[in-house]
Amino acid sequence: MYGHQTRSGAVVDGKLGNLQAAAIAVDDDGLIVAANNAALSLLGWAAWELVGQDFHDLLHRDRYGHLMPRTRCRMRKALLTGDTRHGDAEWFARGDGTLVQLSWLVTPCKPGPGVIGALVMLYESKQEDSHHSDAGPSAPLTELDRLALLAETTTQLTSTLDVDEALHRLAALTVPRLADWAVFDVLTERDEVRRVLVMEHKDGNLVEREDLQGPMPPVPTESPMPLSRALRGAASSLAGPATYQGPPDSGIAVEQQRLFTETGMHSAVIAPIRGLRDVLGALTLGRAQRHDAFTPADLPLLEDLTRRAGLALDNARLYQRQRKVAETMQRHLLPQLPVLPGLEMTARYVPSPDASAVGGDWYDAFALAAHTHALVIGDVVGHDLDAAAGMAQVRNMLRAFAWSHPDAAPSAVVTRLDEAVMHIAEVPMATMILAMLTLGDDALWRLSWTTAGHPPPLLITHDGQARYLDEAHGMLLGTGVTRPRPDAVTVLPPRATLVLYTDGLVESPHHSIDHGLDRLRRHAASLAHRPLDSFCDSLLNQVRPSDNDDDVAMIALRTPPATQEQ
Repeated sequence: MYGHQTRSGAVVDGKLGNLQAAAIAVDDDGLIVAANNAALSLLGWAAWELVGQDFHDLLHRDRYGHLMPRTRCRMRKALLTGDTRHGDAEWFARGDGTLVQLSWLVTPCKPGPGVIGALVMLYESKQEDSHHSDAGPSAPLTELDRLALLAETTTQLTSTLDVDEALHRLAALTVPRLADWAVFDVLTERDEVRRVLVMEHKDGNLVEREDLQGPMPPVPTESPMPLSRALRGAASSLAGPATYQGPPDSGIAVEQQRLFTETGMHSAVIAPIRGLRDVLGALTLGRAQRHDAFTPADLPLLEDLTRRAGLALDNARLYQRQRKVAETMQRHLLPQLPVLPGLEMTARYVPSPDASAVGGDWYDAFALAAHTHALVIGDVVGHDLDAAAGMAQVRNMLRAFAWSHPDAAPSAVVTRLDEAVMHIAEVPMATMILAMLTLGDDALWRLSWTTAGHPPPLLITHDGQARYLDEAHGMLLGTGVTRPRPDAVTVLPPRATLVLYTDGLVESPHHSIDHGLDRLRRHAASLAHRPLDSFCDSLLNQVRPSDNDDDVAMIALRTPPATQEQ
């Protein structure tokens, strides 16, 4: 819809287009009725994007790009009172997301017959040309601004458990609001120092300076220099180029000399980032383009910011440490695949992208006799270390039952396992497939299997035909329901691919399981000619739903060509 009419149906006449200055007409509700070409050019919006929108909500911003509170908007007050008012050097949002600083004039007018509104004139001021806002003194933050910044910092930092993301968010909160530069030095678990992030405000954008990042010298034990003291946990302090002009007392002082030279910072504040038990690093905020220097009055705000950063980094490190332990535990529980003559076999395990620990997905493959091997895929309910431990119990019991009765049908082994899950294992419920792979006298591989509440195996022939082996579907483990479990047998054609997988590959909160299964079948068929490793990697990339935070386990095998000797 290109145009918008006011409530009375009136439309601004063509006189607005005759004005050379940028002009926007609004009705008495503050909705934009029309804008001339000068305004469209100055603000970078199309007419259809402006007309009908609230002028204040769409365009008016504070110097940090946030929506200007209506209670502090002098333009809106002029509209409501019908006064003529003028303002200098205020910020407005352009169509490309950048900000432009303009002066303005609001005066009452009639956008159309019977409609009372206002005419807003926008123009570039001399302050914009002289870059006063970048190089001149900046207005100190009010107490309300400080509280808002701290509240926003808390919200931003507590909503992520990724260390790098937390540091980038804090940089965006402080630059250019407080400084032109943000520098983060972090202590690793081995007490080594790394300058992990250096952000610069340049041409209205945040730019990461990778050339200033990297390893740092060790923290000196006695140095009185600001960064060295901050990395030892001492109080925050002011710094400038003169601080590091003398002979350096440590390697860190050499790096700080380089930092001030490369950035042109004339004033900086440096504060430690403390966790609950240890010092995690230090934050340096520096000013180069802005002429005003930091003062001792700025230190309490910086310490409040780094206190919140320390808590967030502590939580993120704990999360990453627990996740690493859990992943290592589960990977050690997953087996090495056996080598079967003539058969290709590979497996994949992908942990949940969001959970703090892995879940109960697993695969297994082991020999039962000279020409018989067991293939297993399973999923224990849960997404934590308890699920991973329960998975280990179920896997080990299954191996024991299968080994003790190598000639038993898959359904008989799973029936015994189900009884054990109910009375021995600390597992609420689980799904699985147990399959026996046997080489026949005709040199063809046969698959006998039973399914316990698990998505069915997928068989893909070399010519691209794909079908689910759903003939042996039974109840999941741990329900307490006693029913006979079915078995099924099929011959695997030469050069065919068999895929066993967990539901993380096909389930999505926004689509049915049938949709996911159909998606898997179609993609697998299209990849039938791929080498097996490439087949699995491509299948994971193309099929796994982006909105599914579940683990994925997958085991795939490919039978040899018919002419190959077994």
